[in-house]
Amino acid sequence: MPDEQKLSIRPEVPTKDIESTAAERFQNVTLRPVLKLQNTLLQAVFLHMMDKRKVPFLKQAPKAQAAQIDHSISKDKRLRFQLLGVVIGQFTTGEYATFLQFEQEAVRRIFTMMAQRLKDELIKTI
Repeated sequence: MPDEQKLSIRPEVPTKDIESTAAERFQNVTLRPVLKLQNTLLQAVFLHMMDKRKVPFLKQAPKAQAAQIDHSISKDKRLRFQLLGVVIGQFTTGEYATFLQFEQEAVRRIFTMMAQRLKDELIKTI
């Protein structure tokens, strides 16, 4: 998909106009819209991996679900790579170049926001 099409399908995510670092701008301009766009797929990938790992996620208490999300996102390398691929696959070539400039911080931000999004979406639906 050409870069222009990728940008055109992203939802708008309102953010405050304040002075920010390049990493914060990247988070607000790129990461938040991509995570919102891919929200349903991210949930599906996570739930599929829980099922595949025989983790009874949907039967757990809310606190246990939150802990499971945190644990899985921080420790399960296969899940991490799959979820990260879902996000990076929506970057434009320019955004990917920006991502590579501060990859470690960007990955940390992605997983922090993703964990919160999964908790907000999956735990409330139970």
